[in-house]
Amino acid sequence: MAENAHVGTIVPALFAYRTGLVSRAPRVPSPAMAAKSEFYEIDTGVAEVLHEPDGSMVLLVNGVPSSHIVPGEPTRLDFEYMRWMADFLDSAYPEPHRAKSRLTHLGGGACTLARYFAAAWPGSRSTVVEIDSELAVLSRELFDVPRSPTVKIRVGDAREVTDAFKPATRDVIIRDVFSSATTPRNLTTAEFYRAAWTSLSEGGFYVANCGSRADLKEAKEELAGMCEVFPHVAAIADPPMLKGRRYGNIVLIGAGSPLEASDALTRNLLMGAVPAQFKDEVWCRKLSAQATARFDEPETL
Repeated sequence: MAENAHVGTIVPALFAYRTGLVSRAPRVPSPAMAAKSEFYEIDTGVAEVLHEPDGSMVLLVNGVPSSHIVPGEPTRLDFEYMRWMADFLDSAYPEPHRAKSRLTHLGGGACTLARYFAAAWPGSRSTVVEIDSELAVLSRELFDVPRSPTVKIRVGDAREVTDAFKPATRDVIIRDVFSSATTPRNLTTAEFYRAAWTSLSEGGFYVANCGSRADLKEAKEELAGMCEVFPHVAAIADPPMLKGRRYGNIVLIGAGSPLEASDALTRNLLMGAVPAQFKDEVWCRKLSAQATARFDEPETL
C-alpha cells in the first residue's frame, strides 16, 4: 500500500481489538456461534467485513481492523480511543452550537465517528475524506451511514484535501489516518498542522489518533509540531501507554483556547474498560521538548 493510501482508520485499532482495549470486549464465539466474514475488492486491496455473534461488525482493510460498528446503535463506540475522542468533544464543544457544527473526518473506514456525531449532535454536518472510492461505496452500502448532507463522503487524499481548505470553514477536524502501522508522514508535519489550524473556526478543535511506540517517539514528534502551530494542546491516553509500557493510542488535541478536563470528562474517561487520563498543556509541552518537529520534505525536481 502506498504511503498516501489513507485507508480508513487504523492499525492501533488492531492493537485495541486484539488486546481487549474496547469498551465492550468482543466475545469469544463457540464453534456454533463462529463469526462470519465477507470479502470485497477495493481500490487499495481487500476489505473484510467480520460479522460478530452479537450483531456488531468489524471492518478490516488488508487484514488490519479499521472500524467497529453496531448497526442501529451509532453511539456505541467499542474502540477506546474513539470513545475518548467523543467524550472530549462532547464535553468541550458547546451544546448550543452543535446543531450547526461542521466536522471533517480525515480517514473514513466505516465512518464510525461520523455516524456517532450524526446521532449525538443532531443537525451537525460531517464530511469524511477517504482515499479509497470503492471502500467509500462499500461503507454506504453496509454500515448505515447517514446520507448527505448529514454525512458526506469525499474521495481524496487527506493531505491534499486539507491543504485546499479555506480559512475558518470547519469546527472540528478529526484525523484518523493510517497506512499499515503508521500515519503517513505528510499528515504529521508542522505544515499540515498549519493548514488544519487555519481552516478551523474560532473555538474549533483538532483531534488526532496517534499510534505510538512505548518510547512515545511518535507522540513526542507530533506534539512538537503541534506546539509550533496550535496555541494550546492536550492529550488523552491510558496510564500504561503514558508510562511507556507498550505500543498503543494517544489522542492529541489542538485548540485556540486553553484545554481543561471537566469533571464530566474525567469521570467518563475513567468509566471505560480501559480507564484513561487527560494530560494538560504543561505535560504535553514537556513531552514535546524531548523531540524535534517534523516538516515537509523538500520537493525534488
